[in-house]
Amino acid sequence: MKQYKIVVICMCILLLLAGGVYAQQKTVRILAIGNSFSQDAVEQYLHELAEAEGISTIIGNMFIGGCSLERHVKNARDNAPAYAYRKIGTDGKKREKGKMSLETVLADEDWDYVSLQQASPFSGMYETYEASLPELIEYVKARLPKKTKLMLHQTWAYASTSRHSGFKNYNCNQLTMYQAIADAVKKAAKANKIKIVIPSGTAIQNARTSFIGDHLNRDGYHLDVKIGRYTAACTWFERIFKHNVVGNPYTPEGLDEARKAVAQKAAHAAVKHPYKVTDLSITN
Repeated sequence: MKQYKIVVICMCILLLLAGGVYAQQKTVRILAIGNSFSQDAVEQYLHELAEAEGISTIIGNMFIGGCSLERHVKNARDNAPAYAYRKIGTDGKKREKGKMSLETVLADEDWDYVSLQQASPFSGMYETYEASLPELIEYVKARLPKKTKLMLHQTWAYASTSRHSGFKNYNCNQLTMYQAIADAVKKAAKANKIKIVIPSGTAIQNARTSFIGDHLNRDGYHLDVKIGRYTAACTWFERIFKHNVVGNPYTPEGLDEARKAVAQKAAHAAVKHPYKVTDLSITN
């Protein structure tokens, strides 16, 4: 009897260990329904950050440049094959299919997370979320398993020197735009019961307080392909996986350690305080 109990205990331990290994090896599937700002956030570095900590991912981005929530809703109603579907597999390679519809891509994988976002000119205007987000959520949820978690991507304010026409909506003032985005996303998430907000906008604003300054964009609104995109990817990584990104070993080629540290700290602070800028000047 004693030997039998020992065997049973050993088998239970083995099953628990096997379950732990399985959980670690599970592939996490993330889909962004967005535009060029989701391209900046998820198509570069997010896979590598996860891989550096042993996390397997499939990352999708439904891309139409400048696509607003209103246009996403119209595409959903029409079942329009209007998207470029970029997909980064577990091997880290990106593949693209054109002329894809929302319905087709939502069925393509057993998605764990799906993010929604507003086009940048309207990202700080709550009434634009109110007009289109509920219908888009209803459409998406009807085509996803119950386990899937919806997220709202809080995007960033333009560079202070930006010439984007949408900057006029915020009196061409970066801090005005940032605060409007933070307020609109917070209100929209609460109104639509979205529990996960990815505060890329706050992370970028945090990084701007460091020695890097207002140099996180490549054209005044899209992110710089090194420090800007890395900061956004760090934010997505920590918010989704709940791992402190500070100390993550992955370093993009050409990014120095000082800027890497700023990006990681900016993202960590944003996840901790998603609607408030953290001054990083005293830590650099």
